[in-house]
Amino acid sequence: MDYNTALDAAINRLHEEGRYRTFIDIERRQGHFPHAVWTRPDGTQQDIVVWCGNDYLGMGQQPVVLNAMHEALDATGAGSGGTRNISGTTVYHKRLEASLADLHQKEAALIFTSAYIANDATLSTLPKLFPGLIIYSDALNHASMIEGVRRNGGAKRIFRHNDVAHLRALLEADDPKAPKLIAFESIYSMDGDFGPIREICDLADEFGALTYIDEVHAVGMYGPRGAGVCERDGLMHRIDIINGTLAKAYGVMGGYIAASARMCDAVRSYAPGFIFTTSLPPAVAAGAAASVEYLKTAQHLRDKQQEHARILKMRLRGLGLPIIDHGSHIVPVHVGNPVHCKAISDMLLSQSGIYVQPINFPTVPRGTERLRFTPSPVHNPRMIDDLVRAMDGLWSHCELNRAEISA
Repeated sequence: MDYNTALDAAINRLHEEGRYRTFIDIERRQGHFPHAVWTRPDGTQQDIVVWCGNDYLGMGQQPVVLNAMHEALDATGAGSGGTRNISGTTVYHKRLEASLADLHQKEAALIFTSAYIANDATLSTLPKLFPGLIIYSDALNHASMIEGVRRNGGAKRIFRHNDVAHLRALLEADDPKAPKLIAFESIYSMDGDFGPIREICDLADEFGALTYIDEVHAVGMYGPRGAGVCERDGLMHRIDIINGTLAKAYGVMGGYIAASARMCDAVRSYAPGFIFTTSLPPAVAAGAAASVEYLKTAQHLRDKQQEHARILKMRLRGLGLPIIDHGSHIVPVHVGNPVHCKAISDMLLSQSGIYVQPINFPTVPRGTERLRFTPSPVHNPRMIDDLVRAMDGLWSHCELNRAEISA
């Protein structure tokens, strides 16, 4: 086989479909988020404003976080030196897990190198703990959840997105004595819509199922202490396993689950993705813990972020741009064509210094390509004005539909 020819063909298919992805070389400016510097392919540089980052609240630039990381780095050095079982557990890791358990009002928490690994490792391990387990997974769950469910070797059922009636039908069709788990998300990031948490918890109670929720796009952002949508809606006590990230609203790196002490103990003891992975550097764990603690009392940041999201939605909707609005902090604008989506993204960057990455298949279904904006508390009114004006002009330039699509 000519391996190089096969690789070329695979890459060329992406180019032909208009969905080849390129890395944008940017350097964030400490203390000046969302400003950054873009280094073009020719080596020249341009000041830009980042509109698609997951550092939702600017905590990656927060002095409290940076100071905690500097102190831990000076005290311990760079890496952790091992897995959690072999020399890689420090006071910083234990402190972070205690803070997360307190945040979600659970007995324990377990940190991983990313929320992807936390989902994959946990969901692929649960059938080892509950023989015969059936996992019921929302059709639009994140790739990490899909991968964990796929790899676990157990039975799985896929229910239509947010379709509680379909979930009920699947539960009713299975052996009532079989162990069951329902896996879903609180906020689905591509459309910004919310999962029917209360209704799913009711079904879980009725059918004796465990509940597993991904709050990755909600932790830090919702609830009086930033514990997520489940906290906002008074439902944390009804969720058995909560998955979250430290790399979005908390602005650092890592992921975790929060659950009963027994559940966390079993997962840490059986999950290869936990056992055989070097633990987070102590400085990262220290920064994440500082961020979690800070956001437990920083409602002003959540309020400002929500305000900016509402303003941006209102301004874009006023121009007739087809935003997808489910009431969350995420602002997707439907384009519906991968070539146009990439072209608008490129022109926003090169002409206006506005960076938003195109979202194409397979992240979203074909025909639903979009630009996904994530306003933060530090995107000021002038930045919003610049973005709205640029989008207005490019929408006309590309002769795109201005009729709003339904949420």
